[in-house]
Amino acid sequence: MKYKFCALLLAVVLAFSAAGCSKGGDVLNDGYYTAQMSEYSHGWIEFVTICVSNGELVSIEYNAKGPSGYLKSWDIPYMRTMGSLNGTYPNEYTRSYGAQFLEAGGDVSQVQAIAGASSSYKNFVRLADAAMGQARAGDPSVAIVAAGQS
Repeated sequence: MKYKFCALLLAVVLAFSAAGCSKGGDVLNDGYYTAQMSEYSHGWIEFVTICVSNGELVSIEYNAKGPSGYLKSWDIPYMRTMGSLNGTYPNEYTRSYGAQFLEAGGDVSQVQAIAGASSSYKNFVRLADAAMGQARAGDPSVAIVAAGQS
């Protein structure tokens, strides 16, 4: 009887300890999850894709693609123009936002905006939040984020 009680007590303690390991009860389901803007802006449609493995956020891609599928961060003429006008460019700020997001464990409130890429920052925050929502729900469909909403 004493051993059964100890085993039950140990099981309860372990269950509560494991429950405390997830942030705010948020459980991320393994898989790839994508969110994209509802429409093109200046010839590009932005998206975020995250990968969750063993319940942990392990990678993120933030980018934009043109109608042909060409990625904005690979557009060298665009990079040169934006870099000289804004002091940053897509291959720089997309990587920075993604790295900050990963470092913060998926907490989008910890991502700091980069001067010259504030519109992209706002979209990144909304897209990353939507992709995390898909991961929590275990919904692999692409989440569509309405353009122009804050």
